[in-house]
Amino acid sequence: MRIAAVLTGMALLAMQPASSGAQTDPALFDGDGYRTSRYRSPISIDPTPASHLSLSASLVLDPERDALFIDVMPVEGGVRDPLTGTWTLSEDHLTIPGALWYPETGRSPVDADLWSALEARVRKARRKGPYYPIIVFCRADCWMSWNAARRLAESGIDNVWWLAEGTDGWHAAGRELVVAKPVAIPASRTERGE
Repeated sequence: MRIAAVLTGMALLAMQPASSGAQTDPALFDGDGYRTSRYRSPISIDPTPASHLSLSASLVLDPERDALFIDVMPVEGGVRDPLTGTWTLSEDHLTIPGALWYPETGRSPVDADLWSALEARVRKARRKGPYYPIIVFCRADCWMSWNAARRLAESGIDNVWWLAEGTDGWHAAGRELVVAKPVAIPASRTERGE
């Protein structure tokens, strides 16, 4: 019953009008409306057709049971092995417990292999039911999570939510963060030049 109440609250949020804010510098966006640079800056528009999820609504969800939480924070100074897909990191990244970390999937243009793997994982999660929420996040003021949430929703996936406050808001609300391990995604043969 708890998840049903949360989903009802989430649906009410979705019916609220989107934030009124305009893209102030069109040069920062591609022709499809995705942010392409300066990813850490204030965001004043919702990632429609994905919906904005309030921090308070996210805090009542169990990331491993009630929703699929996806972290799209980029890898700072890390390198991905094209054969194994394993990332070598220069520093740890902290995330919401139970979340899956798909680094670099919020960029535009997005790496096709990374995006395909993320989208496949989301579609697999949908087997839990059509109302199983997908929560996409990064840090506060992070356009990468905005891009990824919007791209998922535009690909025909329903019930995609953007947690604007990300790990910063989660931690500020007194919740723990844990060391994340990036999902390993090997490069396709085409990407490896074979």
